Amino acid sequence: MKNLSVLALAAIAAFGLACGYTSKPTTPATAGTAPTIAQLAPNSMAHGGPAFVLTVNGSNFASAATINFAGSAQTTKFVSGNQVMATIPASAITTAGTVAVTVTNPAIAGMGAYGSGGTLAATSSPVNFTIQ
Repeated sequence: MKNLSVLALAAIAAFGLACGYTSKPTTPATAGTAPTIAQLAPNSMAHGGPAFVLTVNGSNFASAATINFAGSAQTTKFVSGNQVMATIPASAITTAGTVAVTVTNPAIAGMGAYGSGGTLAATSSPVNFTIQ
């Protein structure tokens, strides 16, 4: 009986190796489409002021794009591929100065074999916002 078990195990192993299974090659993620900021509205606010809605006009905004204000991601409303908006809290404009505003299009997961493909996240060049 022991010989039969060993023989069966050897046959299964040989069959598994003979079927030619190898790992499949994957396609790496490609660069995502970078958004471009053309205009901020407003482009400045007084320090110590109330929360306000920042409208970012530009191009190539994905439906899940995020506005980053002074390095912090904001809850963003997608209006179109050319416009996104976010409410900037009063706590973000307590001190006078200049802060960077960017827009990030998120990464898109690959849909190919074994999750290959997709795109990487892409962020716009910064545009300065003035806190007076």
